[in-house]
Amino acid sequence: MEQLYPIAIFIFVLFLLLGTGVWIGLALIGVAFVGMELFTTRPPGDAMMTQIWRSASSWSLTALPLFIWMGEILYRTRISEDMFRGLAPWLARLPGGLLHTNVAGCTVFAAVSGSSAATLTTVGKMTMPELMRRGYPERYVIGTIAGAATLGLMIPPSLTLIVYGVAINESITSLFIAGVFPGLVLSAFFMTYVMLISKMAPDFRPAPEPPLSFAEKLAQSRYLIPVILLIVLVIGSMYLGIATATEAAAFGVIGSLALAAAQRSLNWSSFVESLLGATRISAMIVLILSGAAFLSIAMGFTGIPRALADWIGAMGLSRFELLMALLVFYIILGCFLDGISAVVLTMAAVEPMIRQAGIDIIWFGIFIVLVVEMAQITPPIGFNLFVLQGMTGREIGYIARCAFPMFLIMVAMVFVMIAFPELATWLPAQMQR
Repeated sequence: MEQLYPIAIFIFVLFLLLGTGVWIGLALIGVAFVGMELFTTRPPGDAMMTQIWRSASSWSLTALPLFIWMGEILYRTRISEDMFRGLAPWLARLPGGLLHTNVAGCTVFAAVSGSSAATLTTVGKMTMPELMRRGYPERYVIGTIAGAATLGLMIPPSLTLIVYGVAINESITSLFIAGVFPGLVLSAFFMTYVMLISKMAPDFRPAPEPPLSFAEKLAQSRYLIPVILLIVLVIGSMYLGIATATEAAAFGVIGSLALAAAQRSLNWSSFVESLLGATRISAMIVLILSGAAFLSIAMGFTGIPRALADWIGAMGLSRFELLMALLVFYIILGCFLDGISAVVLTMAAVEPMIRQAGIDIIWFGIFIVLVVEMAQITPPIGFNLFVLQGMTGREIGYIARCAFPMFLIMVAMVFVMIAFPELATWLPAQMQR
């Protein structure tokens, strides 16, 4: 292949920069600059200036800092405690008992967070001590929270879906709606796993919960009302066509501030901390997106994406074979890069392939987010593993072994998505009618 030499140069420079500790966004800009200097006659400075400004000033990107800020505000409220109190009475009698609160709590919080790390930290800091105290086996407590927290990447609002939508210029609202059913199905798979281990694991003998009457359960459910209203406000406004993703994010910020004010859990100091936290994360993601946009245009000038797409097309791979190749590729890539970086780094080369193969671009967004979820719990760079290490003091290897069954469930979910693509495409199609 004629393009092998420039591809090798791109990869070498990228890993050289990353290996020396350069920020990912700056490393992408550096790779693009070198590539344009070596393989094109166009001035790299003008292209860099134009692409960075265009990517950073995208209107679709305005939803990103707002959703991040919403998650930062909620992280500083009592929402995890309220969710546990509201969910526990209904889940205690299921096979697996209160271990289901890890999955259900992450599912609920994911619908107002958008971040896997925020979901893990917020839900885990409440459920893990309670479950340990009640005698649930540690490996299942750690494993289920590690896997279930990845739902923050799929269930809207998802930061990764925003980045994917901006990278390929696709409707973020459609992507959000597409993630609803797959996220709920994956959550159901996790809960099924909890039920199975409760029957099969010999050491699964937690302390029984005291029985509650139906009226008492309803009374406890009042703690879920604020977060349910917030979910309806954010997701419902998008599904009904009342608001765009950016407007829904603004509603979410207002709703989370109102919730924090009602709980009296947000003072001036924590308000400033939430703003600074959102600013830091947003700046990091925008820098990565800007670098990826410049790299995309540099690769486009060299003809690499089209050459790769033509090469894949010449191999005669079926859609299933192409998806399996991409599955393995992203799992390996996820061992070394975080999810957002993996998405923006590869879209320039992958997008022409999937379009040429006739794969639905909305469906592929959910597919890639599902695969990126796996990267959150795979060593050596799985971010959820590091968060859990800080929370539990356990070694990364032990946490990874605890989370491995959840990884296998996600792999199974990929095949379910391939067999039933309507899981991701039906709801957006209904919304567009």
